[in-house]
Amino acid sequence: MKLTPLERSWALYDVGNSAFVLMVSTIMPIYFKNLTSAAGVADYNSTAWWSYAVAISTLLAALLGPTLGNLADKRGWKRGLYALFVVGGAITCALLGFSPTWLIFLAVFVVAKVFFSTSLVFYDSMLPDVTTAERVDMVSSTGYAWGYLGSCIPFVACLVLVLTAEQTGIGTMRAIILAFLITAVWWAVLSVPLYGRYRQTHRNTGELAGMRELGQVVREIIQHKKIRLYLLAYFFYIDGVFTIIEMATSYGKDVGIGDTDLVLALLLTQVVAFPFAILFGRLAGKFATESLLQICIAGYFFIAVFALQLDKAWEFWFLAVCVAVFQGAIQALSRSYFARIIPAEKSGAYFGFYDIFGKGASFFGAVVLGVATQIFSTSRAGVVALALLFPLGLWLLRKSMKIPVKM
Repeated sequence: MKLTPLERSWALYDVGNSAFVLMVSTIMPIYFKNLTSAAGVADYNSTAWWSYAVAISTLLAALLGPTLGNLADKRGWKRGLYALFVVGGAITCALLGFSPTWLIFLAVFVVAKVFFSTSLVFYDSMLPDVTTAERVDMVSSTGYAWGYLGSCIPFVACLVLVLTAEQTGIGTMRAIILAFLITAVWWAVLSVPLYGRYRQTHRNTGELAGMRELGQVVREIIQHKKIRLYLLAYFFYIDGVFTIIEMATSYGKDVGIGDTDLVLALLLTQVVAFPFAILFGRLAGKFATESLLQICIAGYFFIAVFALQLDKAWEFWFLAVCVAVFQGAIQALSRSYFARIIPAEKSGAYFGFYDIFGKGASFFGAVVLGVATQIFSTSRAGVVALALLFPLGLWLLRKSMKIPVKM
């Protein structure tokens, strides 16, 4: 199905912000590892510090999400708040290249990640305004699909700059600075079409305001068993998904995979993820979204189990392709399914809590991985705990499937 101009503009922001996501998954942790190595920090401790930074950023974003989402619903401020957090994220992304020490780099990264994550609350909650219930799976999947493919453009440019830095005379540090600047500009520029076209059509006209309104949303979530169980299921299965995405390169370095293999394998992930995200979006028109989510969760469980014995470059490449098959699908279908079962006029507040469960899961997963890694002095210990969360999420999802949508 052909996208409308508004749907295309919405999907285009996925292309923009995915460049930052790809940097977080590849160049940033490698660069951070090199900074900590030069400072004499042990590999397993630097992995733990990176985990804690991810955890802190996700916790802060989770605290901001519901309040600002509810404010956007009541005041019609989704467009303005979206722009504010995109600009803040792009600026701090650019500043990452100027961080002189690993600790300052980590602090700037936390701020950039908070801006990025909070911008997604408004972006995701725009979905009911952008498209119809019949097209929501397709539009959500298209956003992720083009995000994966489109983000390769600035990433390849950044990668060429870094890998040829010495030959061209630019120097590694200057190449890193340019890489962060390119990513920031790409992110900001591709956010403009959505800002220009979007108009908020669903608003919460209820009489309650502020914390009382948020309290009402919490009560609604608790009272509606389907939404409650789905959010719990989402918390557990997305825990492993986000942690695998954010910690893949750090884990790969710990088990001896070289920087070039890490970066190129994850670049392959972006390319392979494109057709599979589109495929799952189309399959959602023929099969129940819940059934497709179950397939994705099972796939991720086996990915985590396979990662336990990973110690060769070809195994990391194979794992990257497996992740690509399910990565876009599980996120896109989770987002569109949630948009379908909540009231559209309160989508900002509801997606704020959706973000809490997602970011809370990422916080929990990063802390579990970090603590287990330091206790046992190996990253594999954390992977064991993460693998067990997928069956729990699957069980809760199956329970929620038995309850009809009733708002």
